[in-house]
Amino acid sequence: MLINFFLTLRRYKVPVTLRELMDLLAALDNHIVYGSMDDFYLLARTCLVKDETNYDKFDRAFGAYFKGLEDLHGLLEALVPDEWLRREIEKTLSDADLKEINSLGGLEAFINAVRKQREEEERRLAEQRAQEEREREGDRDGNGRNGPGGTGRGRKRKARRVWDQRQYKNLDDSVELGTRNIKMALRRLRKFARAGMPDELDMDSTIKATADNGGLLDIKMRPERRNTVKVLTFFDIGGSMDAHVKICEELFSATKTEFKHLGSYYFHNFIYESVWKDNRRRMNERISTWDILNKFGADYRIVFVGDATMAPYEITHSGGSVEHWNDEPGAVWIERFNNHYDKLIWINPTPQETWEYSSSVGMTQQLVDGRMFPLTIRGLEEGMSILSK
Repeated sequence: MLINFFLTLRRYKVPVTLRELMDLLAALDNHIVYGSMDDFYLLARTCLVKDETNYDKFDRAFGAYFKGLEDLHGLLEALVPDEWLRREIEKTLSDADLKEINSLGGLEAFINAVRKQREEEERRLAEQRAQEEREREGDRDGNGRNGPGGTGRGRKRKARRVWDQRQYKNLDDSVELGTRNIKMALRRLRKFARAGMPDELDMDSTIKATADNGGLLDIKMRPERRNTVKVLTFFDIGGSMDAHVKICEELFSATKTEFKHLGSYYFHNFIYESVWKDNRRRMNERISTWDILNKFGADYRIVFVGDATMAPYEITHSGGSVEHWNDEPGAVWIERFNNHYDKLIWINPTPQETWEYSSSVGMTQQLVDGRMFPLTIRGLEEGMSILSK
């Protein structure tokens, strides 16, 4: 039942609309696919999913709903009467969904589309079964074994279903990032301008100037278009962050290629009066946090990356640092960053659903005015959107 499949997709957080469901029904009505679950999977994904970050959610919903079906026969045999479908639609869909159905021709038109598609599929199913029976009779020999010479071809082992392979797991916007998508998420934070030496050919201006010059070539140059956004990143390193080293290394590498104006520093657990650039020399070559606040202007965007998991006193008390004596609490230093920079976020690599169980994470969220985001595709995109405003 496609309406129940539609509702299953919504339970798995796939943002599918009734318009897209109608497109799928129309595609089935035009016999674009028939019989094969693999073909139906590809068609349904094409019609119902408009963003590749939802492919993995779609695969999980598809696998859950169609579990055990080898082809579309089981789906068709499970169809129920129109009256039940009408009651189910009215009961389960929201007022907004029902309003959308009305805009598409009304509830009866929707049910008629389902009925028409079902009747056509049942007819074609009967034809296919009859054809399969004729083929089996033709292949059967005197020994009752299939295949030429009675050797029997046997049944082929079913390959693992495409939707069970979950090839798009790393694209899911609610799971931790993979290297493939970090740069795409960071590109939301872009402001281009042409500045510097004119070292790029300006084709449009060259053509116009040449035409104005009576056909004599007049080459015009312009500065390269560059991302002018300025970013400072601060990475928590060591301790509980060891579990997130790989993804943080990927994020660090991506920031270096995406931002021309970039400064990167390390801290441990929380920001205090000093940070460092080389972790191997963290105890000998420290950089004053005051120097950073004085050196980099308010037009910089600030990104802290850390799990914010520590004892609360490490945030609230002098001497709270586990590595050295800090004269002022970490909360004071975060407040100074907030006062100096308008654009500041905190990226947390731990799953967002666990944050409520850590008091230090909650305290850090409050200190950054709620601008803490998970290290996922969606989290990075939301964080970059905040920084780009």
